[in-house]
Amino acid sequence: MKICFVCYGNICRSPMAEYILKQRLRKLGREKDFIVESRAISNEEIGKDIYPPIKDVMDKYNVLYSKHYAYPLKRTDYEIFDRFICMDDGNIREIGYIFDKMDKVSKLLDNDILDPWYTRDFDKAYCDISRGIDILLEDII
Repeated sequence: MKICFVCYGNICRSPMAEYILKQRLRKLGREKDFIVESRAISNEEIGKDIYPPIKDVMDKYNVLYSKHYAYPLKRTDYEIFDRFICMDDGNIREIGYIFDKMDKVSKLLDNDILDPWYTRDFDKAYCDISRGIDILLEDII
């Protein structure tokens, strides 16, 4: 299964979700069964690494990550991935401008995961994403 997490700039929430899921799949011995990546719906942060406070919170919770380059979601991604998992309603709306179909698109949680770039609450973003990943794992494993 190929999963793509999506957020606004691909430097906070979506890479955090990507690396949390990758780590949990490794612990389950299922990492070879999945391809997990992340994308941005905006071009503002393209090429940038994970936002440093996000790295700090992932370090705090022992989430392993590697060098990351923010990458834009493209129309051609629709045929590559099985699922696109967004962080908020705004991401869903923007994906509607990129893709013609929305049958592979959903949110990680029923409620929006607020962007910690604005809220500055990096721990809350981590906790929300972690809870969403637990729910996702129940669905895909």
